[in-house]
Amino acid sequence: MAKAALLTLFGLGLTLLKDYQSTYEARLNAFREVEPVQPPNCKLVKGIETGSEDLEILPNGLTFISAVNNTVYLLVVNHPNMQCTVELFKFQPEEKSLLHLKTIRHKLLHSVNDIVAVGPEHFYATNDHYFVDPYLKSWELYLGLAWSNVVYYSPNEVQVVADGFDFANGINVSPDGKYVYIAELLTHKIHVYEKHPNWTLTLLKSLAVNTLVDNISVDPVTGDLWVGCHPDGMKIFHNLKSAPRSEVIQIQNILTEEPKVTQVYAENGTVLQGSTVAAVYKGKMLIGTVYQKALCCEL
Repeated sequence: MAKAALLTLFGLGLTLLKDYQSTYEARLNAFREVEPVQPPNCKLVKGIETGSEDLEILPNGLTFISAVNNTVYLLVVNHPNMQCTVELFKFQPEEKSLLHLKTIRHKLLHSVNDIVAVGPEHFYATNDHYFVDPYLKSWELYLGLAWSNVVYYSPNEVQVVADGFDFANGINVSPDGKYVYIAELLTHKIHVYEKHPNWTLTLLKSLAVNTLVDNISVDPVTGDLWVGCHPDGMKIFHNLKSAPRSEVIQIQNILTEEPKVTQVYAENGTVLQGSTVAAVYKGKMLIGTVYQKALCCEL
């Protein structure tokens, strides 16, 4: 009898594991192929060989920097010794250098993936996991616990403003500052939140796309969203022999009832592996990757 009960429990465990595996593969868009889509005149950016995971282009063409008022600051997510900090720098134009101002730490900023500045020391941050321990993080990912969140940080107040995400990833704001866009990687969705004067957020809508959405860039002129994506998450989260694929989508009129989603770039990994971000400026698009090269294309 005991052996029969043990065998039954073992069988139930295998069934549950099989169900979770099937769901896991669906969340990762496992084994999805993409047909090549490439704008004209694409060239690899010299000097970038080991990753350009996130980038931003300001209206004046300055890259990698975030501007607040007339002073330019750089906020950088850092993971020293498996810890999580946000480093604040000030750009010194005369010296063409960065001055480190402070290191920001907080218990709610425990697994930061991306940030968007809304003031010199004020920002929204996505935590892509609930757990810090690598073993627990892997199970959180596999089981799809959807416990990650978004935090608002200021020197005087830190609070969770949105939660229940299955890997909260990229985050950005609309040009008028009224809306916050959040990429939920493993549900393949872009969420639109209304930002309130007290910095809290209210969900307005969610847009589903057939790809794993990573970082979001917002065109300051048109308000279009440009999103670096992973067509097949299996090749990003697991060390498979074939190269990770790349994809970029453009989302127009996201605040309307009928937003337009366009696949602007797609490639199976022979040129660009693991695209995470895309930003546009004066008819050109810059695409970054997790750990590989960067590509510049004419639109």
